[in-house]
Amino acid sequence: MAWFKRESAELSPSGEKTVRTEGLWVKCENCRQIIWKKDLEENLNVCPKCEKHFRIDARARLSLLMDENQYQTFDEGLSSTDPLKFVDLKPYSSRLRRAQQDTGLKDAVINAQGKLMGRPVIASVMEYAFIGGSMGAVVGEMITRAIERSADSRTPLIIVSASGGARMMEGVVSLMQLAKISAALARLDKTKVPYISVLTDPTTGGVTASFAMLGDLNIAEPGALIGFAGPRVIEQTIRQKLPQGFQRSEFLLQHGMLDAVVPRKELKPYIARALDFMAA
Repeated sequence: MAWFKRESAELSPSGEKTVRTEGLWVKCENCRQIIWKKDLEENLNVCPKCEKHFRIDARARLSLLMDENQYQTFDEGLSSTDPLKFVDLKPYSSRLRRAQQDTGLKDAVINAQGKLMGRPVIASVMEYAFIGGSMGAVVGEMITRAIERSADSRTPLIIVSASGGARMMEGVVSLMQLAKISAALARLDKTKVPYISVLTDPTTGGVTASFAMLGDLNIAEPGALIGFAGPRVIEQTIRQKLPQGFQRSEFLLQHGMLDAVVPRKELKPYIARALDFMAA
């Protein structure tokens, strides 16, 4: 499918200039629709035909939530020290450097403070492109600091999850973050400051088992994969076929594990209304 790729202009054997497309079209994995990339971006990366919500990065998420894309980031300088000197197919330190180069981030989360429809908020937004949005010591520390800042300033907190779970290259250090963040959220709860958890595709593992499900309001985007273990692991364990749509946000809503499933276009005003209600 060479017509989906674009390279710089070049001369054909006849001397004519030719241009091939690259990245101008996107194929929806759900409905197989071919979408002009610019149209997809203008539609907030949601398929105009089937409403499939494509994954977006942390900066795009902040742009979606914060008024006029204006916000101040904090705790940007934290980075992992590779405490276990872990090596599998390649050293963990190499994976970190590559992820930092590819994303321009120190780790898999951005902490920011700004306004959402005029309401001051603190947001902690995960970046799935950084080693699967996995939660290691730095992610745990940054989210904990966002929670503490929210409590100290009495500013509502929003955490947007997009993660494969705990970062096992950091061993028990990564697992400790589940309890650490949960304890910080318990302290936040005592201050009566609202915490809204937004679950996106995917939200799995230790993130689901901790802060993603501890919000005063737990909402998810349509079709998001949400769970602890993956469907294949569960099927192999219980030796049963899982129901259609198992671990998708709509299934979880039906079974009482979510408060709402909100399309991306409606997410910002929905959160604003929720904050107004919580502040009443």
